[in-house]
Amino acid sequence: MDFLKINGAYGEGGGQIIRSAITISCVTKQPIHIENIRINRKVPGLRPQHLTAIKILKKISNAQVIGAEIGSTEIKFIPKKIESLELNEDVGTAGSISLILQSIIPVVAISKNKINLIIKGGTNVLWSPTIYYTLNVLREAYFRMGIEFSLKVIKQGYYPKGGGQVNLQVYPANLKPILLTKRNSKKVKIVCTFSKIPIEKIKNEIKIIKNKLINEKFDVDIDIHNQEAIDSGASLLIFGIDENSIIGVDCLFDKKLQKFDIDFDGFLQNSLSVDENLADMLVVPASLTNKKSIFQVRSISKHLETNLFVTSKITGCKYGIGKIPDGFEVIIEGVSDSSIK
Repeated sequence: MDFLKINGAYGEGGGQIIRSAITISCVTKQPIHIENIRINRKVPGLRPQHLTAIKILKKISNAQVIGAEIGSTEIKFIPKKIESLELNEDVGTAGSISLILQSIIPVVAISKNKINLIIKGGTNVLWSPTIYYTLNVLREAYFRMGIEFSLKVIKQGYYPKGGGQVNLQVYPANLKPILLTKRNSKKVKIVCTFSKIPIEKIKNEIKIIKNKLINEKFDVDIDIHNQEAIDSGASLLIFGIDENSIIGVDCLFDKKLQKFDIDFDGFLQNSLSVDENLADMLVVPASLTNKKSIFQVRSISKHLETNLFVTSKITGCKYGIGKIPDGFEVIIEGVSDSSIK
């Protein structure tokens, strides 16, 4: 069998390269062999959240998989026909549900199938987008690319026990490119969810952030949810959306410092069209459209570099990065989605 080899140590060398490679493998039906998976991490190889994503994509694409086990540093993934499914899955840890959904949503939608998935795990954990970032920021960006999904948060799950649960429904997509230029709105929304933390503490933190935004002439809307979880915790999302930009920043409540550890200045100073996290999430669907997608970002993250590398290697898409005032412009010339098998 003709496998396309992917070096899992490329770029950020973490789980992103696994998720992106297998996602595109499913859509294009290209068998892949990923080596050196998380080889330079303190605990190398596949972890539970990676295995959950692989397990779900295996079911969706009727794939043959070799090497899918905890600690494995290489895997072979051989996708076949993608099918619509109803699934109930459990990460078994506080592993990120949001990162898993990043793989599932494009595969199902772009292949013009459906899924109804109930999944348990971590909804708000370190080194991952919060579930409300997925619900508010990623969903808006994907909607503009013709990818529609609904997401219901049944229960929140924080580190270390997780126990969060969401219901995801994905619908067939008519994929199209995305064009985002400059931020031109001062309207923002704050979404906060918390459990087992005094509401007075949460409200005080939100008030401080709101006042900073108002001082910068932003029009602020606030939505606070007290949602019971097994562990104590809180998440915060600030986002602004207009016709030319989709920008969000999220974080968790630092229980040692007793405050939200948020890159506030990064949000205020971003006059471009997307935030650094959203930029890398746009690459996979953009690589499979039949026209150019264009967006602007303040910096080029390792995740963005990794996704551009993986998608261009598997799909044959072309991309370019140009320096502009205050950041970079990213252009992705996708392959026609009519070529998807």
